[in-house]
Amino acid sequence: MAPTSALSTDEQTGATTRPRAGLLGRWGEAMVGRARWVFGVWVLLLLVLGAAAPTVFSSLAGAGWQADGSESVRVRELTQEHFGGNSSAAVQVVVHSDRNDVQSPAVQEVVRRISDLVASDDRFAEVVPPQPGMSISPDGHTGIVLIGAAADTDDMVRAVDEHKDALTDLAGDGVEVYPTGASALWSDFNEANHDAMIKAELFSWPVTLTIMVLAFGSLVAAGLPLLLTIAGLVASAGGLVLLNQVTPISVWAINFAMMFALALGIDYALFIVSRFRDAIRENADDLRAAVAQTMDTAGKAVLLSGLTVLVSLSAVLLVPAPAVRTMAVGIMLAVVFVLAATLSLLPASLGRIGAKVNALALPHARRQQHRSPVFARWGEYLHRHPWSVAAGSLAVLIALAIPVFGLKVAMPSINVVPSDAPVRQGYELVRSQMGEGAPGMLQIIAPAAEADAIVVAAGKTPGIEMVTPPMPAADGSDHVLLQALPSVDPSDERMTTIVGDLRAHLPDGALVGGAPAENLDLQQALNDYFPLVVAVILVLGFLLLLVSLQAPLIALIGTVVSLLSTAAAFGVAKLVFQDGHLADLLGFTPQGFLDGWGPVFFFAMIFAIAMDYTVFLLATAKEHFERSGDPATAQVDGMAHSGRIIFAAAAVMVAVFFTFALAEPLPPKEMGIILGVAVLLDAVLIRLTLLPALLRITGRAAWWAPAWLRRVLPSISFGH
Repeated sequence: MAPTSALSTDEQTGATTRPRAGLLGRWGEAMVGRARWVFGVWVLLLLVLGAAAPTVFSSLAGAGWQADGSESVRVRELTQEHFGGNSSAAVQVVVHSDRNDVQSPAVQEVVRRISDLVASDDRFAEVVPPQPGMSISPDGHTGIVLIGAAADTDDMVRAVDEHKDALTDLAGDGVEVYPTGASALWSDFNEANHDAMIKAELFSWPVTLTIMVLAFGSLVAAGLPLLLTIAGLVASAGGLVLLNQVTPISVWAINFAMMFALALGIDYALFIVSRFRDAIRENADDLRAAVAQTMDTAGKAVLLSGLTVLVSLSAVLLVPAPAVRTMAVGIMLAVVFVLAATLSLLPASLGRIGAKVNALALPHARRQQHRSPVFARWGEYLHRHPWSVAAGSLAVLIALAIPVFGLKVAMPSINVVPSDAPVRQGYELVRSQMGEGAPGMLQIIAPAAEADAIVVAAGKTPGIEMVTPPMPAADGSDHVLLQALPSVDPSDERMTTIVGDLRAHLPDGALVGGAPAENLDLQQALNDYFPLVVAVILVLGFLLLLVSLQAPLIALIGTVVSLLSTAAAFGVAKLVFQDGHLADLLGFTPQGFLDGWGPVFFFAMIFAIAMDYTVFLLATAKEHFERSGDPATAQVDGMAHSGRIIFAAAAVMVAVFFTFALAEPLPPKEMGIILGVAVLLDAVLIRLTLLPALLRITGRAAWWAPAWLRRVLPSISFGH
């Protein structure tokens, strides 16, 4: 649009005026006019939240991987209440000596020191030394000291964090000491993942800056998104610490929040800054007009994109698992702060910087225009060959998606913890000395009157090797606790059948729990809620696109094609993480399944990212359709004006996600590969290929809406 097309001449005065800006345009002008206030508010906000941010990793919760309301969680609560904390959250300290048995003075001295060490911490309950026939190996050289849990699962993980080094330091004189159990597992697991996340983030920053400089061609323009992202990161980290005072937030929330703040912050800033550089050419003497034009077009797309991301992630809140819910909360909080910074701090900064946004430019950048000739030619090619391009993209995506039908999911095994972690060393020792199922004893809580019947029924259950005698409740209540030894490793898929059979064979009133049962109940909850989460995300995603684009057909197409990149990414995940292809190259041992929380959580994340790009592409195409009324112009110019931004944003996301493939623990490696592949496939095969080809095929019908629908929907325009 030429500069004069946005102007009108008053016939009475001859004065030149510009049309009134839209709501977001006026908001942008207000941010420029009150830039000092905007900067002041953000400085104050970052000082307050920044003061809390450094404690984020030590403050947040370490557990929460459970299905609230499940049978296994009820068992844990009852054992906490009635049996001296002998629950799945209890700490099991393995003591082993090759030359001395557990009853020897040397080992007993270590056991005494373990008891003394934990006695001063009120988060620990009763300490039970190794018991013959129950917690001492048949050869007598390995024993388990049980430290009861007197706090919730999150506090027990924190307690292990604080004491595990002191416990392992008790080893010596031929005696080995390894803290194990679920609380110790989550402690070592979170520590390994935290270290991996930090390393990956540090590696991704210089890669990101390089891509940004190449995309913008200007150090100033490239630096703005990074500063914006840092503001969002600091604010979200501090916000999570404060929110954790109200309700426990999983430490994993900050890991995902950091990733999304970096990726989406750069996405949004790319779109805004690129549009502003174009607007500044048309409004060189009026910075407020340039900002208004930017916010009325790109700002509107960013706002709608952010709302789409938030809606997609909000569906995860339906899953009754605290860790899963709070990971979603962490990302949503990061998106809110990044979106707030993009819509306030960024326009205020652009209004102050003005044409200096192009300062410190590389030689090629001085000739760079918002309308990319390269992507304009690509858009014209798609216009000439839409059917062949669409068919080729669909063929590749469907071929990659086919393996998803064989995908298996389960909760992580001990193999996700580094081999030198104390919890894994203790786990392996217990398994080798006491049997495959010894690290995952099942717990049975029942009325005392049914104790004998339960011993018989449990003993006859296939897959149960041994049942301990009933233990009366410490507080005198009418409950007994029994331990059942499975014949298989806790992560063995046969454990599902064993727990199911045990629950079916026991008398009414008996409850089965323990760490393996908690994992199985959580997996079942994730499986049960997955269809609901998918349905909610699809429906809300479609409605948001419908409101944004005012056209049902393209809203439906934009929603459906987003499923393709998700299915293809999970197909690749099946080939890599379940079947083990590229395992040697990526440096991991396949578990034979994908981590159980992956489908629900990754689906929401992938769909959110896919819809992010969908809004950018289709909002730009809609802007040009509103100007020209020509669907061909909308398709070609939509690609010409958004293609380079989508390509650069995708390159940043792929770089950020793929750095996590370098992590040693398996979960962040899974996350990085799956999200990186999803973004790569979505950007290359869908947003830059299939979707614009479908725009060409559907033509004017893509932007059509019945009159009754136009009356119902709020009026949203991307033109300026």
